[in-house]
Amino acid sequence: MSNSSSPVNVVADFLVKSQIQYLATIGLDDKPKVRPFQFMREEGGKLYFCTSNQKPVFQELQKRPYVEFCASGADFSWLRLSGRVLFSEDLGLKARIQEASPLVKSIYQTPDNPAFEIFCLDAVTATIADFSGNPPRVFRF
Repeated sequence: MSNSSSPVNVVADFLVKSQIQYLATIGLDDKPKVRPFQFMREEGGKLYFCTSNQKPVFQELQKRPYVEFCASGADFSWLRLSGRVLFSEDLGLKARIQEASPLVKSIYQTPDNPAFEIFCLDAVTATIADFSGNPPRVFRF
């Protein structure tokens, strides 16, 4: 059983509650790109997301795997999440992501869809802050 107060679970809970996150990358044109994304799941201490290998973001992540996400929370809180992207071909994990997300399932149909890519973040730094005057909480995992 996982510890709900572990750093990865604190961050995963924030991501779930925020619903939409914004992913920042460096585009293929060397200019910043930001787009909405959605957290898929925590598994094995890793935070997973997905995309299509037909999108420019996939090529951006291949070229420069260091990214940052930003998400808003309740009471003007926010999360900054950075790390290195690691892609996975784990069909079981892809299936669990599709089972949990009807939208992803409707887009990719099956876990072995050749366009369906999943990735996690490695060497994560997560900062949760707000305007309370309290210092930000910083997590590394």
